[in-house]
Amino acid sequence: MKSNGFALWLTGLSGSGKTTLAKAISEELNIRGVRVELLDGDEVRQNLSSDLGYTRDDRNTNIRRIGYITELLSRNGIGVVVATISPYRETREELKKYITNYLEIHVDCSIEECIKRDVKGLYQKALKGEIKHFTGITDTYEVPLNPDLVVNTQYEDIKLCVTKILTKLEQCGHI
Repeated sequence: MKSNGFALWLTGLSGSGKTTLAKAISEELNIRGVRVELLDGDEVRQNLSSDLGYTRDDRNTNIRRIGYITELLSRNGIGVVVATISPYRETREELKKYITNYLEIHVDCSIEECIKRDVKGLYQKALKGEIKHFTGITDTYEVPLNPDLVVNTQYEDIKLCVTKILTKLEQCGHI
């Protein structure tokens, strides 16, 4: 199957299901013969941005690094699925201006549900003040104003979310 390069930028709170969705989308695209790379925020931070903390400036630097890699891949015909909180609207808007075939997907889920899903206990630590700059608790998450698509993992199962995202890619002519 022919594919144009594209970037699916999954943004949402920690625990909203971004990584789970990204893996499922990547698997489905691979089955369809689409060249795809998955950039998971936690993995990229560990391997490319371990020098950064969680201040606003550091988060923006991390997102710009991910954006740079995403642009390199997408402009060369690779589909890139990015799963990262990317909490600040201004930085996401900046990425839209230069990443080839950028689609912003808001992975919506209430903070209460994200806290319930939190297997690492990060929300509890943030609520106790043990983690500073934690998105949704002590730091801001700016919901996208005009995302290309919203999926709600609290009320829609993963299969439906994946179907909606793949349909959007098809409608845009990326797959």
